[in-house]
Amino acid sequence: MNKPLILVVEDDKAIRKLITTTLETQGYLYHTAETGEASILESVSRQPDIIILDLGLPDMDGVDIIKKVRTWSNIPIIVVSARSEDKDKIDALDAGADDYLTKPFSVEELLARLRVSLRRIRYDNEKLLKDSTLFTNGNLKIDYAAGCVWLDEEEIHLTPIEYKLLCMLAKNVGKVLTHNFILHEIWGNYSSDVPALRVFMATLRKKIEKDPSKPKYIQTHIGVGYRMLRAPEE
Repeated sequence: MNKPLILVVEDDKAIRKLITTTLETQGYLYHTAETGEASILESVSRQPDIIILDLGLPDMDGVDIIKKVRTWSNIPIIVVSARSEDKDKIDALDAGADDYLTKPFSVEELLARLRVSLRRIRYDNEKLLKDSTLFTNGNLKIDYAAGCVWLDEEEIHLTPIEYKLLCMLAKNVGKVLTHNFILHEIWGNYSSDVPALRVFMATLRKKIEKDPSKPKYIQTHIGVGYRMLRAPEE
């Protein structure tokens, strides 16, 4: 696993500095956000491995942030908050947080919670690689080992780029992938050709969507990117 990227969402400068310094000394990569709005934008654009989240932000309650992130991602979220009441912890965990740490906290305990989350990510990734040679979503099937795609039990022909795009979306089903993320993964750092990406997505849709104007599999997030939807079998 490459160096984990941690998004630190904290408006208190001193605590933010404490957390980021701790992460830096342990070799973690990090980005920071001081508001709820910024945290959501960073979550989408950076695709962090873990989010460390304060609940008491100036523009948005942290529980609402958790709920928003959970509509498109399973990124582990560790809450670090001064709120110590059981109700606050229950609300955050019910909203989708993975862990809850109360301020004041020890950096050693925070690092231990991070290690637990990273072990879970590693286990999930290994299990995914082991179990996911065949991807099924509604009537769409991808055989990663054979490099074949079927729709309604009929094999469809995709160009190499279309196949790579489809596999990337499938392996991140439910997540919004930004234009920049897709361009980097498919074409490398040098590419910023969003219009070309739109063309490839349009041709891919024509092959897998019965009605591209009413997508069943690939949803456009205007100005942001694309997401593969979970589709029921017909």
